[in-house]
Amino acid sequence: MLKNYKELKVWQKAYELCLEIYRITAKFPKEERYGLTSQIRRSVVSIPSNTCPVK
Repeated sequence: MLKNYKELKVWQKAYELCLEIYRITAKFPKEERYGLTSQIRRSVVSIPSNTCPVK
């Protein structure tokens, strides 16, 4: 039985994706920091956030 949502493989994969996207977007041009970079990061953070089961 799972004790924590962080034990879910889907959450772990989504979190890894999130970290990778942050590494990639860190290399984007500075003029994109508040535009495209911000939008991509917000969308990728929503993935692991929405995989957590509701109790």
